[in-house]
Amino acid sequence: MDPANSILEREVHGQGIFVSTFVHALDPKRRLTIPSSWRAQIGEPKSLYVLPHVHDPCLSMVPAAVMIERIARIKQHSMADRKARQFARVLGSQSDLVSWDAQGRIRIKDALLDAVGLTERVMMVGAFDSIELWNPDTFEERGGLDRGGLQEAAEYVGL
Repeated sequence: MDPANSILEREVHGQGIFVSTFVHALDPKRRLTIPSSWRAQIGEPKSLYVLPHVHDPCLSMVPAAVMIERIARIKQHSMADRKARQFARVLGSQSDLVSWDAQGRIRIKDALLDAVGLTERVMMVGAFDSIELWNPDTFEERGGLDRGGLQEAAEYVGL
């Protein structure tokens, strides 16, 4: 292991804060390499939930700790709440749990990759508590990293 990566992992182990943007290629087996700095952020267990983003044409990857919080919010609804059960059923059936190999590669199901047009290159966007996986062309079509509404969005979330 690279000593710098070892220091980084000790410093940020499991904080779960994903920042920056990376563009990686899917290898011939359609595996994607997760940057080492992000693997260090994930902590234990060393796995990610991959699910369709509910608003954008991309995939969302979240560590187990974040997914547990999200599932807890779903569980607050009654078993008789059809809308909540439908949401849980659809999202759960279209999601996957992945872990990485020694080289930091994950293999996401073809159906998930195909649903958002991930074929060769993948733009990985840090979204603080999650990682978004975009087709770079789609990302640019949707406005990319446009800072135009950043001030308004910051006020909306209270920053």
